[in-house]
Amino acid sequence: MIRIAIQAKGRLSEDSLSLLREAGIDVDDSKRQFLLRSSSHPAEILFLRDDDIPQAVALGVADIGIVGYNEVLEKGEDVEIIDKLGFGSCRVSLAVPKGEHYAGLEYFNGKRIATSYPNILSKFLKEKNIDAKISVIEGSVEIAPAVGMSDAIFDIVSSGGTLVSNGLKEVEKVVFSQAVLIKGKNVSKDKLSALEQIKFRLNAVRDSKGLKYLLMNIPNSQIEEAIKIVPAMRSPTILPLAQEGWSSLHSVVKENVLWEKIEQLKQVGAEGILVLSVEKMVL
Repeated sequence: MIRIAIQAKGRLSEDSLSLLREAGIDVDDSKRQFLLRSSSHPAEILFLRDDDIPQAVALGVADIGIVGYNEVLEKGEDVEIIDKLGFGSCRVSLAVPKGEHYAGLEYFNGKRIATSYPNILSKFLKEKNIDAKISVIEGSVEIAPAVGMSDAIFDIVSSGGTLVSNGLKEVEKVVFSQAVLIKGKNVSKDKLSALEQIKFRLNAVRDSKGLKYLLMNIPNSQIEEAIKIVPAMRSPTILPLAQEGWSSLHSVVKENVLWEKIEQLKQVGAEGILVLSVEKMVL
């Protein structure tokens, strides 16, 4: 039985549950408990605070965990990052009141900075030879300058909307983070193959994101041109049609270039283009 630690609530919680479900590891969280057993896979889901997940994995309380890279850096626990999961992107940044003139890192000399990430901030300031005071705050760090508790903040930034609404501006991006899959250094050998299976499933789900499956009819004389436009993972599938001189071409493209590719395919004679969602991609 594999135990997986994920965030009980917060910005990564629902996305982590969704990822596990897509990978065939489902739990009924309608009555949220701290530990739930999957009904579809030999696994348990342990719901924790995000900042407790690295320690739980390091101690072997959980075999693996899904947590933000920023928390792994901050806690400094003896865990191994085994995969980047491609969601929960954010950054940990320095921000100052929007009316302040900011000309560089020297601004922070002698200033007080409020943060929930004192270890990351302390290391950064030391590397940059900046002498600033750090105030550790749990909770709404962004209000600290407004109430006189600090001159600046060091906190998670996603869209930046929270900074703006609190009269702050982002001036230094220090750490870029996303959800990562971590494991302890002392996972038993009998669990390693099970962990690899879960990693394989998560990769298949992740690799399918943002992809579309294309089917089209194409004159045989234009197949080579179409392949140049949509080369697929290795090579497109080509199947002959009943109508002589025509084939069906199947390929996969990224969603962000979908319409551009369709326009190019039409220009080389493609017809009856069908676009389907990709549920899983096994490489």
